[in-house]
Amino acid sequence: MTTVQPATTRRVPFWDNARFVAVTLVVIGHGIQRLTSDSDNALIVYLFIYAFHMPAFAMISGYFSKSTPPGARQMKKVLTDILLPYFIMETIWTVVQFLVEGKQEFNPTQPSWTLWFLLALGIFRLILPYLTLVRWPLLWAVVFSVGVGYFSNVDSTFSLSRAIGIMPFFVLGWKVRQWGLVDRWRVAERVTWWVRGAAVVVLAAWLAVVVLFIAPFREIQLQHWFFYDDSYVDIGDSAWWAGAVRFGFILLAVLLSAAFFALIPRSTTWMTGFGQATMYIYLLHSFVLYPIRETGILKDEHASASWLVSMILACIAISIALASPLIRRIFRPLIEPKPTWLFVELPDEKKPGPSRTDPTGSRREKG
Repeated sequence: MTTVQPATTRRVPFWDNARFVAVTLVVIGHGIQRLTSDSDNALIVYLFIYAFHMPAFAMISGYFSKSTPPGARQMKKVLTDILLPYFIMETIWTVVQFLVEGKQEFNPTQPSWTLWFLLALGIFRLILPYLTLVRWPLLWAVVFSVGVGYFSNVDSTFSLSRAIGIMPFFVLGWKVRQWGLVDRWRVAERVTWWVRGAAVVVLAAWLAVVVLFIAPFREIQLQHWFFYDDSYVDIGDSAWWAGAVRFGFILLAVLLSAAFFALIPRSTTWMTGFGQATMYIYLLHSFVLYPIRETGILKDEHASASWLVSMILACIAISIALASPLIRRIFRPLIEPKPTWLFVELPDEKKPGPSRTDPTGSRREKG
């Protein structure tokens, strides 16, 4: 008798590499943010990163999202992988801010610092099945993103304004999978050299623009446009054509993200294993950076280029450390809670096993 082995899903190192680099850019951006007020060099790095790092992160999440109506298991995963970790981390942040700052407020409708992206992922998961029922879902996502900037009453409550703002990137990631672009990229082995060359030119050109125009960019506080959060009026642009500016930045983010993905290694590298711990890095790094940011050491006399380089290297080390097996074992109950007692048993429902994917689509290994 022949035993049939269950089909296994082959890991694609490219995605693990991309996740780790993208989330490390998030850590670097948060790590150097306090330096930007006194250092043009820090602001250059900050603007260079912020133009595309969260759009790229959203694209990765969209690529691994399903547009089919969710079943019971999928709906439970929204609760256990997104909403429950959000409330756990928000509660911890409330305690930390009370102990350090004396802040006495628990308001889960206003996400603390990095937690907005968890709520955005939850919103994306709920909206995508409906959005794909209409024609041109990507076009509608762009219309929503551009249009929401005209409404000051759509704010950061439940991360709604920011979720709608970056929605085009999530939907684009989903469309990329529908179009099969990644598979075509893998096949085109012999022509990738010129694609990577073009990617280097694109990123270098954006860096050159930031360097040349850093003074006016600082004056207009360009970084606020890359947050996709505030309305145009709140940013300081009440002109009727402000939406065209956001649309231009959406196009810029797509171009830079494409260049970013083109440069990501497709084979297994030293960072591939770390790409399975994306949510650990994302949710925990803020607690590591918080005391550094609050002490005020990243301002004034510490705004030199050497401090900037030191913080960048420190942020890379933080990402690596938070992706370690030890950290994952310790904080798994917080990042990957599995409250089976919370759910009712449905008729004919298979007993759920441990979830092997996180909200960004990263498939975890056992252990």
